[in-house]
Amino acid sequence: MRALRILLIVVVVLGGLFVVADRLAVNFAEGEVADRLKTTENLTATPDVSINGFPFLTQVAGGTLDDVEVGIKDYEAAAGDGERIRIDDLTANMKGVEFSGDYSSATAASATGTASITYDELLKTAKSEPTQVAPGVTAEVVGLSDGGNGKIKVAVEATVLGTRLPQPVSVLSSVKAEGDTVRVSADALPSLGGVEVGESQIRAITDFEQRIDELPGGIQLDKVEAAENGVEFTVRGSNVRLAG
Repeated sequence: MRALRILLIVVVVLGGLFVVADRLAVNFAEGEVADRLKTTENLTATPDVSINGFPFLTQVAGGTLDDVEVGIKDYEAAAGDGERIRIDDLTANMKGVEFSGDYSSATAASATGTASITYDELLKTAKSEPTQVAPGVTAEVVGLSDGGNGKIKVAVEATVLGTRLPQPVSVLSSVKAEGDTVRVSADALPSLGGVEVGESQIRAITDFEQRIDELPGGIQLDKVEAAENGVEFTVRGSNVRLAG
């Protein structure tokens, strides 16, 4: 019995040491991947990296990590014509991450995630300067907000024959992702002070699009919908590069 107790104590101690070593190793690896990702993507802040699954050391021995989560608070994506657009709270869940021994390169077999763009940020892409849409009538988009049921409410300010309408006209619009582009289009055309305006002229104001390119690791837009504080979208990709 005494020998059995000693054996059990040894097993528990060794098991505890293994857990400690495993957690130290995973913390080191998370830091290395985060630093590499920051450098690769030219991020202003170090991203959050979590390597899930236990034990970590057996995953390392196999050369593939089962599940890695990456979080980036603010990311400046390419928006076309040399412009940039700020993406908030970009998170991605990577599966099947193969890596080199020094963590200088890491590639995920697949990735899914979420992110968001505030309405104020998206408003920058709308035509926000007074534009003539009919003789004596100018209009401009002055605000974007949540329209409910997955719609964006576009506020259009109009001036008719030199007189600004007392209130902006609200237009409910649909939003969708097509490739690397977010498109916003009015569900129904508004009336501007009772003046008839051609569809193409008014849609030149109410409808707009925003290209979102160069997302981290080559992930791409999947779906997008309007939410309370901005548009939220999902992303996905394959052979996604975390580092290297």
